Amino acid sequence: MNDRVCISQVLIDRAPAILKAYGLGSCIAVAIRDPMSKVGGLGHMLLPLRPGNNALGSEGKYVDAGISQMIDQLVLFGANRQGLVAKIAGGANMFETTDQTLINSIGARNAKSARKTLERLGIPLVGEEIGGNRGRTVEFDLATGVLLVYCAHENEPISL
Repeated sequence: MNDRVCISQVLIDRAPAILKAYGLGSCIAVAIRDPMSKVGGLGHMLLPLRPGNNALGSEGKYVDAGISQMIDQLVLFGANRQGLVAKIAGGANMFETTDQTLINSIGARNAKSARKTLERLGIPLVGEEIGGNRGRTVEFDLATGVLLVYCAHENEPISL
């Protein structure tokens, strides 16, 4: 079974599901899995930090809130909180310039937010494919825990 994770969305499932996120630019894909139960989730997150005045229900749009929501959902789905491990991909700078403005550094800020949030929540980050200036598509196999990262203009995927 293949499930597509759209932008600002988090999907939770169990093996043998394969979760996919297409067209990552500055967005970041966060893959979290419990290897014992083979319950996992994939988020396609747009912005690093959720503003305090945002309405409930927008968590998947933001890296910090999306990761917290994903962990809660994984545990409800049967994952062991202490066994969770994470992988991240994306966070590209799609518009290379010599002037790094707030907008074109969003990819780096998304990656930094993911690392900090995972660390704060005690979830080990066991793999990442971050940065650069190329788009990516990811495929998260919940049976094996492998996150395949397909990079634009590359022939072979990167396996995390």
